[in-house]
Amino acid sequence: MNRPMTTCVAFLAGVLPHVSFVYAQDCTRDAMLVFDSSASMAELGLQLDEPRRIDDARVAVQDAMPLIAPIRRIGLITYGPGPENSCEGINLKFEPIENAAQRVTDAIALLDPNGLTPLTEAVRMASEVLNFRTDPGIVVLVTDGNETCGGAPCALGAELASTAADLTVHVIGFRVATDRFAWDSPDVRLFPDGISVAKCLSDRTGGKYVTTETIEELTDALLSTLGCDFVG
Repeated sequence: MNRPMTTCVAFLAGVLPHVSFVYAQDCTRDAMLVFDSSASMAELGLQLDEPRRIDDARVAVQDAMPLIAPIRRIGLITYGPGPENSCEGINLKFEPIENAAQRVTDAIALLDPNGLTPLTEAVRMASEVLNFRTDPGIVVLVTDGNETCGGAPCALGAELASTAADLTVHVIGFRVATDRFAWDSPDVRLFPDGISVAKCLSDRTGGKYVTTETIEELTDALLSTLGCDFVG
């Protein structure tokens, strides 16, 4: 159940005391962050001395969450950690709560990337947590690749668009590596190399698809999808 985020105005008023803010209805929508921790997130950068993909993603989350959590209730689902080549790693860490920054960063800090990429089922779970059929909500998916567990993101996107009360799915591609010839996910052929098939989810629910390569770009993408617009 959504709760008015009265802390929105108080937080920003403390930062900018001379500006009066009216927060948009969008601020009151609960959000679920769906975070990729599949095996590919353990890959190193182009240079051998560069951090793993997940390590840079953690930095971005640490930078963004303290700016987001005071103005929006956030929950977390992760997928990937589990047996090698397994699709069983979807994990609901917690449902949307206020001031979730520390819980989000702590949970992501403990992830040990492994397993495949059941992103479709993870987004479906996040939607269910948000009671998408009756309540407004936001899902933000962070992924570095395509669905690899037989899910159909385009079909789920169409289903959510037709049955949700007011659900928006945003997708952030972080250093995406794709296989356009994946036998178990024919939808990938709809998109060019470097664009995750998860774009279907954002396209069909009116969300954003953001391509990111750096820590700074990922931080900005988290702020633009989980943050909130204000009118002064």
